[in-house]
Formats: sequence, C-alpha cells, structure tokens
Amino acid sequence: MKFTLFFCIFLCPCITICLADSDNLQDTCPTATTGKQTVFINGFPCKNPNSIVASDFKSSKLSNPGDTDNFFRSSLTLDMAADFPGLNTLGLSIARTDLEVDGLTMPHSHPRASEIFFVNTGVVFAGFFDTQSKLFSRTLKPGEVFVVPQGLLHFFINNGEEAAVIFSVLNSQNPGVVKIAGAAFEPDDEEMVDKLVRKIKSAAALEVKASGIQNVTPTDF
Repeated sequence: MKFTLFFCIFLCPCITICLADSDNLQDTCPTATTGKQTVFINGFPCKNPNSIVASDFKSSKLSNPGDTDNFFRSSLTLDMAADFPGLNTLGLSIARTDLEVDGLTMPHSHPRASEIFFVNTGVVFAGFFDTQSKLFSRTLKPGEVFVVPQGLLHFFINNGEEAAVIFSVLNSQNPGVVKIAGAAFEPDDEEMVDKLVRKIKSAAALEVKASGIQNVTPTDF
C-alpha cells in the first residue's frame, strides 16, 4: 500500500512534465532557420548564441488583416516558432482572427493548447463545446476576453456592424489545428457546411437576444 502511494506521488509530476511543452534551459533559443534540417526533435534547434539579434523577438505577421474573401468571410493567421524564432522553447503561439460582417470561423480545436482571446474591434459571439457536447458561449465586445480549454471545439461569429479583429495567445509553440469541416465533410459538400453554419448563427442570434446587446446585425437562419 505504501509503495503504491509513493509510486502515484512520484508518477503525477512526471505525467505533468510529459504533457507540457519542454521548459527552456537557457535565456533565449530563437529557432535556427538556416540550412537543411537533419535532426528531428520535439521542437526546433536553437540559433548560435553569437548570432541572436533583437529582430528574432519581433514579428509583424499579425499587423495586417488576413484574406477574408472566402465562403466563411474569415481568416486565421497563426504565428508560431517556425516563423517567429523568438517563440522557440517558450511554449507560446499567437494568432489573429479577422471576421467580416456575418463572418465566422468553423468549429475547430487545438489538441495541444488552451487559447485565450482578446476582442480588439467589433462584436463577436464566441463559444466552445465540452466533451458532453454542452455549449458555453458569450457575446464579446471590444476589450473583453474569452478562454477556451485545451482540445475543445470552438468557433466565432461576427455579430456586429463592422469587421471584427481578435488576437489570441496559445500555450504551446505548436498547438495544432483540427478543423471539423475538413474532417467531417467533403471539401465540396456545401449543403452540409451550410447547415452547420446556420446552426452556429442561430445560437448566436439567441445569445444576442438574451443579452440585450444593441447595434448588432440580425442573423438570418
């Protein structure tokens, strides 16, 4: 009995360590992007410390709107350690979501990360589903924050009268993206995708009506 208890106490922190991104062992470790990769590890190799510069820790990737000229009228721009060297070993990624009026992101998940969102502009309906298929949702205004637990399906819809911009941070340098539309439907199955879009929009309309938020675009469904 004592041995079993000791084993469990010893095992718990080991499991936690294995499930988390590796901790950095030095002050900085920008991604080494030069040369062909010949060693494959859980992460990216570091640059030579003598070649590290301040620009490794700056990214302008999220400063410009993404391309929203598509069926969903939305765009997701993800900045990870592969493109933003300074993020390497920090266990972080950042993202920008652009939503035109009535635009939405289809339900998707990040299997290796939780995500916290900050609404920069616009009125956004945000929600996620837990493993019991229960929907947790709120309508967000500029300056408000919403968090999605790791691995859960989530989505956004623009319920305002102007384009919406959301910035987010994920607690993994490689969070991964699983898109339910791509996994569940054929790429040209517009009927099934349209049904899912209508369901999401109907949930958004009910939330807006219940919250009494003004100056939002009525959602057709």
